[in-house]
Amino acid sequence: MSGFFKTSVTWVVDFRYDGRPRRWFKAFDTSDDVRQAMVAQLAALYGDRAQLVAVRQATEGEETQYLRGEEPKNVLCPTGRHARDDTDS
Repeated sequence: MSGFFKTSVTWVVDFRYDGRPRRWFKAFDTSDDVRQAMVAQLAALYGDRAQLVAVRQATEGEETQYLRGEEPKNVLCPTGRHARDDTDS
């Protein structure tokens, strides 16, 4: 599993869904065309409701956040709450 992250690059994907800003972290192989892959994935998932805004390589801090499983704020809820509640363990 660790070999995967050594051969991949973490990207920040900014897009709009129904006009609202959204952000994903995605890991891609170093040889992938990230912009093309994300345009295709967003179209397959959301059709005309999503529009790609930008893709860029994640900063070291963002990559650490992704590897820890922390979600970007506002990914699902405008209040900033996480999609899961870790207190229910």
